[in-house]
Amino acid sequence: MAIEVFNRYENKFMMNSDTYEKVLRTLDEYMELDEYNKMHDFYTIANIYYDTNDHHLIRKSLSKPKYKEKLRLRAYGVPSLDDKVYLEIKKKVFGLVNKRRTKLVLSEAYDFVATGQKPELKKYMNRQVLNEIEYFLSVYELEPKLYLAYDRKAYFGIDNRDLRITFDTNIRTRREDLRLELGDHGEPLLDKDVWLMEVKAEKTIPIWLTRMLSEYKLYKKSFSKYGTEFKTMISKVRSSRIVM
Repeated sequence: MAIEVFNRYENKFMMNSDTYEKVLRTLDEYMELDEYNKMHDFYTIANIYYDTNDHHLIRKSLSKPKYKEKLRLRAYGVPSLDDKVYLEIKKKVFGLVNKRRTKLVLSEAYDFVATGQKPELKKYMNRQVLNEIEYFLSVYELEPKLYLAYDRKAYFGIDNRDLRITFDTNIRTRREDLRLELGDHGEPLLDKDVWLMEVKAEKTIPIWLTRMLSEYKLYKKSFSKYGTEFKTMISKVRSSRIVM
């Protein structure tokens, strides 16, 4: 059964393709590929981010508060309306990330967010998470704001399964066609030669990883995919107003 509750620290690092290849060679000594990545170079994660009409959630997140939260709908690949997806709340408190999610059929997820009414409980759903999302929807009047997808390669620690390292590339976004079943198209968010690495751990990271980060001069970076897209959008809107 897929894990539906996460509590961990997540640190992000940016690198070019040359450094990415070097890092992979080090990881091969201490970590193993995600099961899917053993057969495929990458797998696609597609998300719909929800926010208020005035973008309250992302604006608050960008102000770097001690506590922030978001709601997103996540699928692996392009789903149909009958496929199962994840509806999840992601919170961050003093740097600790808490993610809680439940499986839903895609059409159920759309109805849940649109109406605020929980679907009839089924075996594949998480009752507690449904209740938490229901409360979240009662606090905020949400609407779909952004489609954001990327291709991912993931590793797990051989001796420590709580350690997870992921690499995201080809991050793409769109603010139209805000439904997961409508395809995987979007505008690139970063340059082609930029890779986003995330180190996810419940506790401290191992010494070998600290040494690797130091060797390749990789430093923690505050980076939000949704936040970066939002700032880019606002910048374009302001520029267009100046031109007009």
